[in-house]
Amino acid sequence: MDTLLLSRLQFAANISFHILFPTINIALCWFLVYFRMRRSAAKDTPAARDWEEAYYLWTKIFALTFALGVVSGITMSFQFGTNWPGYMEKAGNIAGPLLGYEVLTAFFLEATFLGVMLFGRDRVSDRVHLVATLMVAVGTTLSAFWILSLNSWMQTPAGFEIIDGKIHATSWLEVIFNPSFPYRLAHKLLASTLTASFLIAGLSAWALLRNAANGGTPRALKAAVIAAAIAIPLQIVAGDMHGLNTLHHQPAKIAAIEGIWHTEKSAPLTLIGWPNEKEGRTDYAIQVPKLASLILAHDIDAELKGLNEFPNAHPPVAPVFWAFRVMVGMGVLMLLVSWWSAWTLWRRRAGTNKAPFTRWQLRLLAAMTFSGWVSTLAGWYVTEIGRQPFLVYGVLRTSDLVAQHPAPMVLSTLIAYLAVYVFLLASYVLVLMYMADHPAQPTAQTPQSPKAAMPVRGPA
Repeated sequence: MDTLLLSRLQFAANISFHILFPTINIALCWFLVYFRMRRSAAKDTPAARDWEEAYYLWTKIFALTFALGVVSGITMSFQFGTNWPGYMEKAGNIAGPLLGYEVLTAFFLEATFLGVMLFGRDRVSDRVHLVATLMVAVGTTLSAFWILSLNSWMQTPAGFEIIDGKIHATSWLEVIFNPSFPYRLAHKLLASTLTASFLIAGLSAWALLRNAANGGTPRALKAAVIAAAIAIPLQIVAGDMHGLNTLHHQPAKIAAIEGIWHTEKSAPLTLIGWPNEKEGRTDYAIQVPKLASLILAHDIDAELKGLNEFPNAHPPVAPVFWAFRVMVGMGVLMLLVSWWSAWTLWRRRAGTNKAPFTRWQLRLLAAMTFSGWVSTLAGWYVTEIGRQPFLVYGVLRTSDLVAQHPAPMVLSTLIAYLAVYVFLLASYVLVLMYMADHPAQPTAQTPQSPKAAMPVRGPA
């Protein structure tokens, strides 16, 4: 493996680890806002104590996730200088200001109000504490706005000119609101909603199965299931719109996703197969005639460009092809589980069942705890690998921007990163399970609800 591949793998390892935590926190903080509003609305009723317990537990998880996201984000940003100095030299006039805006507007807002949110519960009024939680939620969303603006610009660059080999902005509005940005932002926010929803539902189900739940556990579980059931069809619509945009601006990526080797009309949809890039075909393919043109272009007779149209300018097919199918497959599973769980809750509310979930239904939700991570990583690989061989699509090639470090040195640091990340990730998961098993008291002033878990149907 040469320096280019190792540097790409190292950045992929860093960003894969980093993205796990913002993907949770972007939406998790809005759940905290909801929990806090429900607690304020319930006033001094038992429901208020339940919502306080739910808020307290998930605030602790938010803080832990935020810390890991910040640390891994700093490491990732350093790699722009250590491994990819050519990118900052040629595109730093775009990337630098956008990253700076993210720090000045989003990160400072989060960091300022996070202290009030975490430590001000007994020191400020309920209204101020709610506002602090809301400001942290706004900050996390603003952070996603700026980071995705930069990433989208790298995918669909606009509003720039090249002077002496360096990129300069001609219109910041076009840079920020580039052609793929609205679709990518919506897709990411919904992905975060699903990731946080299944994390809350899964850990709540885990606590119920282990008889460790408090009064807030079933309320958090219900909120998460309903949020997931609403978000998944919206994500399907957003994904379809994003696909249309990608077909227009990055047809080589779509060709790799679908394994379309030669330009053709009424292209079939390949459900599964084995991409054979050497021979230019998909072996063992199971296809549905004409369906690719219908889904991708909304026209059954549409012509789709094949990989043959992009010699030396298309991504590696197999990683993109498989990652997309993992993302879609996990999305379908999320759809089935969330809708079934929501249907179960609706039946209970309608009075046909006294207890909504059987133990094996709770086990299914617990098994889906980190399903959002799987889908997010698969989608991220489709996006990033699908941009190759360019770092800024159609403008800057990846191979021209990498630092020329000795390959063994890059390999050694890659191994060190992976060792640390595996340790931190395992520790994070274990701490989450411990927190779910041992929900702490919010404050001495907030009495604990009875250890009344959501009723569970069926034998133990």
